[in-house]
Amino acid sequence: MADGEKSHGSSQVSTGPEGTAQSTSVQNSTRTYPKPTMLLHNNAMLMTCAIIFSYGVYQAIYEEMAKEPNTPFSGNSSSIISRIGTLSIALMSMGGPLIMTWAKLYGPQPVMMAGGLVFGIGCILASLSQYVWEFVLSQGLLVGLGTCMAYVPTMSVAPTWFDKRRGLAMGVIISGSACGGMIWPPVLRAITSAIGFCNALRISGCLVALFVPLAGSMRRLSTGKWPGRRNSSRRHWDVSCSRLDNFITISNAANFVSRIVIGYTADKFGRLNVLFLTTITSSVSVFAFWLPSTFAGGAVSTTAAEVLFILFAVLYVCFGSAYISLFPASLIELFGVQNFTSVNGAIYLIRGIGALLGTPLTSLLLPGQSALSDPSNYLRVSYTAGILVCSKCAKLWVRIEGSAGKKWTWKL
Repeated sequence: MADGEKSHGSSQVSTGPEGTAQSTSVQNSTRTYPKPTMLLHNNAMLMTCAIIFSYGVYQAIYEEMAKEPNTPFSGNSSSIISRIGTLSIALMSMGGPLIMTWAKLYGPQPVMMAGGLVFGIGCILASLSQYVWEFVLSQGLLVGLGTCMAYVPTMSVAPTWFDKRRGLAMGVIISGSACGGMIWPPVLRAITSAIGFCNALRISGCLVALFVPLAGSMRRLSTGKWPGRRNSSRRHWDVSCSRLDNFITISNAANFVSRIVIGYTADKFGRLNVLFLTTITSSVSVFAFWLPSTFAGGAVSTTAAEVLFILFAVLYVCFGSAYISLFPASLIELFGVQNFTSVNGAIYLIRGIGALLGTPLTSLLLPGQSALSDPSNYLRVSYTAGILVCSKCAKLWVRIEGSAGKKWTWKL
């Protein structure tokens, strides 16, 4: 809730001596959330999530190294190399229950600060690695764990301070990863071209180890104890790396704006309503644009295929990522503040398992290295992604259940 904004209702959850949730009757209670802290959380997203979502820069470098003798990646396939980024992104969510337990025991602030240090150590160790398994443990395991330690406390604590502007606030906070997505890919590409990928890892690791703990130390994340992903970019249509970087920058710019706008819209028209509409739009875009783009290059023209894919990317980026900011806000609507942390932890675990298994299993549908140059090879992948539209029926059911037994209202 913004400064000075009053919470509604006569009861609120307070924290007992042992950190357990207690219900107290308080009239005209207020919950405040300092605006500078919101920007600090935004910075944490920019420094952690945005970097691991930029793993595609390293993926391209590692794949080139795999073609050369006497390198850490010599002879390894793209699917093996991609497990580094897949593991880090999966751990960002899978570690949710563990990180939330630590935050309950020690407080979210020290956990977030430690996350920045773990992230930095992981990057530096990766710069010294000589084998693929060392990269998996450092750039995959440690970097993913460090990101989780910064990401989960931020996304779990911040929604509890807001009511009327919860969607907008979460949109502003999570937009940091989109803002970083505009910055980090071209920066990492420039650094690796100038002084090598090892130094790029060291520089990014040192920056995270400095700024994330600094952000955590400047403002407490809570007034008490808690109540108790660019992915690897493929070079379709033989586009250059510079064009890919420009495209990713534009996509993240659209993502940055859409997260804030969608957050504001959710506060105005209902968070569950907007969550359903954004997720169904992202799913439909798979069938409407990505699926045709996989065969339009041969049936129509390469230009038509590129236009369709760009339309898909913009729609998916703008609407597909809305669940990241709206899901925590919607969970509070459904389960209340007192149950939010435990439910949110379970959701993160399930989402992380999907991230860990989804990419390797989907890669089995791609016929080898030719998938890097021929868009038609992604036809079967687009089928599996499009099936996600069926899951939106579950969100519609949640929307209906949310108003069950109550006077019907369109805003929920």
